[in-house]
Amino acid sequence: MTRRRLLLALAAAGGAAALRPRAGRTAPEGMASRRPKVVVELFTSQGCNACPPADALMKELCQRHGVLGISYNIDIWDYLGWRDTLARPEFTRRQRMYAKALGATRVYTPQMIINGRRQVVGNAREKVLAAVAEETRGEGCQRVPLTLRHTRQALEIEIGETPALAGREATLWLVTMRGKVAVKIARGENRGREITYHHVARRIVPAGMWHGKAMRLSLPREEIMTRQADMCAALLQLDTHGPIIAAAAL
Repeated sequence: MTRRRLLLALAAAGGAAALRPRAGRTAPEGMASRRPKVVVELFTSQGCNACPPADALMKELCQRHGVLGISYNIDIWDYLGWRDTLARPEFTRRQRMYAKALGATRVYTPQMIINGRRQVVGNAREKVLAAVAEETRGEGCQRVPLTLRHTRQALEIEIGETPALAGREATLWLVTMRGKVAVKIARGENRGREITYHHVARRIVPAGMWHGKAMRLSLPREEIMTRQADMCAALLQLDTHGPIIAAAAL
């Protein structure tokens, strides 16, 4: 299935998804999701010599209980002599949309966005850890009940009704990831180095819109989980790039 057809399928599913779970419905087989309190999104590049410390910090964050880390490789430094092998245009677009939402005048690497609400220089270790700790002490991204499950055929997402957010619009994003990818870099600022990236985003697509009511989606697993991905996350985000109000990961 082409990307365009996948997006149309997801949009169709989202349009029919404002359904409450059926009473007595049997729980699907497969692993239930974990719900982090903090989502840390790292925007990194193989062509940036300031990024490896942030990539190493992301490994540490991914191992922390209650934290969901996602690494997005972006293409803004490809002109420096090395084309990032993991970058996708939609990841660069996501970073630019965050810059607009947060009132920033530019994008840079390494940058970490925490719960969609604050940005920190990704290799500023103490500032990153302090921001994660502050989000952990609060409600974090658990304002809305969200569950992600899988069966042999489907990914199933359930979002609970939240009257306090009635009338607000939120985007449900699906992010597929590879747990770990090692890359040998032959040119550019990191030439001669092998860098390992963690929770590496391979695709991000909008799966539907949520307006405070209970919602359930069932999406074809084989179209979402490609051979490039062994993890999946669901992010519920006010507007399109505002605060993350719910998250779950498999």
